[in-house]
Amino acid sequence: MPGSVPPMSPPAADTAPSSPVAVSGPAHLLRVTLLMAGSCLPILGAVLIAPVLPKMQDHFASVPGAKALVPLALTVPALALALLAPFAGVVVDRLGRKRLLIVATVLYSVFGTAPLWLDSLGAIIASRALVGVTEAAIMTCCTTLIGDYYSGRQRVKYLALQTMCASASATVFFVVGGAAGSAGWRVPFWVYAVSLLLAPVMATVLPSPAGRTTVGEAPDPGTAPRRAFPWRQLAGICALTFFGAIVFYTVPVEMSYLLDDLGVTDSNVIGLATAIASAATVGGAILFARLKRSPDPVIPAALAVCAVGFGAMFLADSAPVLVIGAVINCVGTGTLLPALLTSAMSRLAFEDRGRGTGLWTAAFFGGEFVCPLILLAGESLVGSLAGAVGVLGAATALVAGGGLLVSRRRAGAVATRPLPEPEPSV
Repeated sequence: MPGSVPPMSPPAADTAPSSPVAVSGPAHLLRVTLLMAGSCLPILGAVLIAPVLPKMQDHFASVPGAKALVPLALTVPALALALLAPFAGVVVDRLGRKRLLIVATVLYSVFGTAPLWLDSLGAIIASRALVGVTEAAIMTCCTTLIGDYYSGRQRVKYLALQTMCASASATVFFVVGGAAGSAGWRVPFWVYAVSLLLAPVMATVLPSPAGRTTVGEAPDPGTAPRRAFPWRQLAGICALTFFGAIVFYTVPVEMSYLLDDLGVTDSNVIGLATAIASAATVGGAILFARLKRSPDPVIPAALAVCAVGFGAMFLADSAPVLVIGAVINCVGTGTLLPALLTSAMSRLAFEDRGRGTGLWTAAFFGGEFVCPLILLAGESLVGSLAGAVGVLGAATALVAGGGLLVSRRRAGAVATRPLPEPEPSV
């Protein structure tokens, strides 16, 4: 897949004359906080009810097929998000980022809290699918707005921060879901109402970005030719993102099962191990934010780190060794995700950013959805989950090696171009 990623084109947004918003002060901090909070809402949908799935299973035990349908309540939002994010991107470019974000945030609370009142498992799953629809819009809008508001290393910083917040929030939501679930399997669904607090603040605080022209170009809407969407440039990075998402979600999804295979069944120990791995993901995102170079050569290096972590997890014969492998892997994934996203954003002009971000989001959450299916198929082939992780590690190493060869070939042809510094805000 790395071979299909084209050479990094001049960052469309980074050629803008200036940042459209202030990058310091209280308004700036509130704006960033809102974008990060919005970016965490899809993570909330992905993990909040995981601790109460056994209780849901017991409640719907008499429903035919409940053993397969109840886990679907957890994963169907990711599937809906992956399928609909490209369409959300088109809507973002046509109707505007801010308007769609506010509407989707309100509907998120409506659909998210619906299982509090629904008694049918089928209806609950349908409401969860609608949560995924709103998540597609929210994630696409928040990421697009980061690209609109910031450029250069400012953009790198906040895309990395987005990864850090998402990773940290996953651990928090696991804990919140487990604590709330002790009062009943429906109780965690109340947490979705938090988006009702965000929507009015977003409507008041977030500015509506305006399109910007490239330096040296005079806008001439009447004579400017219609630009073609950069399908070819995005195809490679989206394919790589799909694979990267499988790598990213392996530890969060499979850690408890791997620990169980080693004889660790204490939920507190499992939760602690997951929290340590999540912290390592945050560390990887911080590392990426401190790197002052183009994201493209970072991608194969991050994949190589992930492969080393998978190798340690495959060979682990005790819980501590497994956790060490998971930490190594998560440092790599924490670096990988913002590198992939920054690389994709650098290929998009303002007019295409919503659609391009939607495609990238679809690729990432599509990888999330198939991750457990891929590992389940691998487990059936090699006989153990650890073996399936080892196979994925080998595949990750091959992809990293291919990407490294491509990066070296490009480096021999042209010097690596650093990310440009943003110009002062206006």
